[in-house]
Amino acid sequence: MRKLIQLSTKLMPVAFVTMALLAVSEFWLQHRPTHSEVGGAVYSSGVFLHAHAWGILAAAVIAWTVVFLGYFHERRRVLHPPNERGWAVDILDRLSNRQALVDKIAAEPAAVFIDANKLATALKSKVVGQDAVCDDMAAQIRRRLALQQRGKPIGVFMLAGPPGTGKTYLAKCLSVELNRKLLHFDMTQFSSGGHGATQLFGTSKGYVGSDSYGKLTSGLRDSPDSVVLLDEFEKAHPDVHKKFLTAWNDGFVTEASDGKQISTSSAIFVVTTNAATDALNALSATHADRPDELRRLSVNALREAGFAPELLNRVDRIFIFNTLAGLDIARVASERSKEPFLSFDAEVGAKFSFKCCVGAGETLTRAKFRVKGDGGAAARLMHNQHMKHSGDLRRYLGLD
Repeated sequence: MRKLIQLSTKLMPVAFVTMALLAVSEFWLQHRPTHSEVGGAVYSSGVFLHAHAWGILAAAVIAWTVVFLGYFHERRRVLHPPNERGWAVDILDRLSNRQALVDKIAAEPAAVFIDANKLATALKSKVVGQDAVCDDMAAQIRRRLALQQRGKPIGVFMLAGPPGTGKTYLAKCLSVELNRKLLHFDMTQFSSGGHGATQLFGTSKGYVGSDSYGKLTSGLRDSPDSVVLLDEFEKAHPDVHKKFLTAWNDGFVTEASDGKQISTSSAIFVVTTNAATDALNALSATHADRPDELRRLSVNALREAGFAPELLNRVDRIFIFNTLAGLDIARVASERSKEPFLSFDAEVGAKFSFKCCVGAGETLTRAKFRVKGDGGAAARLMHNQHMKHSGDLRRYLGLD
């Protein structure tokens, strides 16, 4: 039975064609025209064609033109297939400003992919004693550049810890490695409320200085993808702090002179602070192996030090810097000792750099109680040794 059904299914088209031919043959036998009727129809057709010859010719030319255009159009589609677009999409293109939408999408920031390991290695080679911070910073930068949020900065990072541990230097190295311009603001200059805010965000119309942009807004206008370093942020006025809430939450700052919104969605904000140093040192020693718990407790410590909760809530990541000790201070002193002699001859620079290092080592040993893990203090001691031996260097070179 199953085979019979399959066979009948295969023969069904043949049976349909046979029945159609029989029906046409029956119709023709019953209703075929006579010889005289055929002759009359041919004569009438000839008269009609003679009377309307030019119109028929024009219609034929138009029809053949359409045929040839269709042929060449189809051939072009085969060779260069276009994007499949329906007639409804074409109508929407004409009713809407499609080009403006395309331009807006093209202006959206594209994802940037960097090598986190390479970036971390470069940072650790320059910043001494903060390997964990460099690794975490590189991972955060890679993740946020690849999955950038629209309407917000790439990242808002707070570097907290004792002075002289490399917080500012890390931000400078980050801008160099990412090939981005550095906008460095010493926030101690903006400790007065209204005046400090106008220096950064411009002056309202009608006041002196309203013809120029603020330092921050002009910098972001000219270089929207900058690394913005806000050094010693806790020393700025609370009114200045509040101005950054919009920049970090909504992705723009408003220039007071003309009301224009300056985008911050392509910038990286790095905030450094020396607040709550003792509390952070104690937390770092207690929770060194639990970074998430350390960051949570650090937020509480910074809040108790005077930072507003709404400000800390907009910080993407808090990095705790460890106090420098032992060989880390020696590495800082060694790196700083090379800088003054880079422009001299290799042999001369090596000789006096070694002499300064020996003198600085003795000085650091005697002044250990004054350094206390501060790389900046070690650098100042190195500078004093350079000044001490600069006279010997000038006499050696015959400059005196």
